[in-house]
Amino acid sequence: MRKMNVLMIVIITTLCIVYNPIADQYVALLKGETVHVDKHSNPLYEEIIKKSKLYEVKAIDAKIDSVWKATPGYNGREVDIEASFQKMKKQGKFTEDMLIFKQTKPKVHLDDLQASPIYRGNPEKPMVAFIINVAWGNEYLPDMLATLKKHNIKTSFFLEGRWAKENPDLTKMIYEAGHEIGNHSYTHPDMKNLSAAEIKNQLQKTNDVIEATTGQVPRWFGPPSGSYRDEVVKIADVLGLGTIIWSVDTIDWQRPAPETIIQRVETKVHPGALILMHPTAPTAKALDRLITIMDRKNLRIGTVSETLSEERIQSN
Repeated sequence: MRKMNVLMIVIITTLCIVYNPIADQYVALLKGETVHVDKHSNPLYEEIIKKSKLYEVKAIDAKIDSVWKATPGYNGREVDIEASFQKMKKQGKFTEDMLIFKQTKPKVHLDDLQASPIYRGNPEKPMVAFIINVAWGNEYLPDMLATLKKHNIKTSFFLEGRWAKENPDLTKMIYEAGHEIGNHSYTHPDMKNLSAAEIKNQLQKTNDVIEATTGQVPRWFGPPSGSYRDEVVKIADVLGLGTIIWSVDTIDWQRPAPETIIQRVETKVHPGALILMHPTAPTAKALDRLITIMDRKNLRIGTVSETLSEERIQSN
C-alpha cells in the first residue's frame, strides 16, 4: 500500500512538471529559446486595450450636402493594439507618444454617391488644393512651376484641350513636374448651354489630347467659369470625370494686386478648400506667400485627388 502511494506521488509530480507552463518556460530558458508570455494577461497589454477607446476617431461617410453637394468621406483611426504593445513592451509601461494607429474606412465613399459637383474636400481634413485653370497665360507658368518646385508642392492644373494641343511642351512640363492634369473643356464654352452631344465632344476631345500628350487620362473636369447643369455633371461622370468647382476664388483673372489675392485667400481658406487661380502676373507673385500662409495655418497643399481622398493626414 505504501509503495502504491509513493508511486502515485511520483506520477502526479511528473505530470505537474511535464504540463506546468512555468516549468516549460524554465526549460526553454535553459535551452536558450525565446519564452512566449501570454500578452493577453500582461498588465501593459490590458492597459493599451482599456485606453485605446480614448484615442479612437470614427470615420466620416461621404454625403450629398445641400450646400456643398458631393462631400468626400474621411478615414477614422483606431489604436493598433498589437503594434503598440510590441513598441512599448521593452520599457514596460504605457506611453501615449508610442501609440501606433491604423486607419478605418467610411461605409459610404465618394464613388457611391450619385453624380454631383464637388466644391470642397472633407472639412475635417487639413488639406487644400490649388486649381490652376489654364487657357492662356503661358508667360507666367514657368515662374509658378518654379515656385511650386521650390516648396516641393504638387497640385492640379486644369487644361483647356485646345491650349494643350497648341502647347504640348508646356503641357508635358506641367505633367513631368508631378502635377495632376484636369480637363477644362476643349474651347472654354459655357457648358450649361451646350447640347448633350456638344458636352460629350468638349470633354472627350480634351481627354484625348491630354492622354496623347501625357499618357494619362484626366480624373477631374473643371467647367469654365464654374457653369454647368445637371446633365453636364452626368455626362462627365459617364466619361469617368468628377466635376470640380471651388470654395475659394482668387478672382485673379481681374489682375488685382498680389496683396489682394493673398488677402482673399487668407481670409476665406478652410480645411478641404479648393482654391481657384489662373496663370497671371499677380498670381505668380502671390504664390510664394500663399504657400507660406497654408503652412502657417497647418494646411497641407496637394492635388485635387489627394485632397478629396479619404486618406487621413497622419498628424491628426
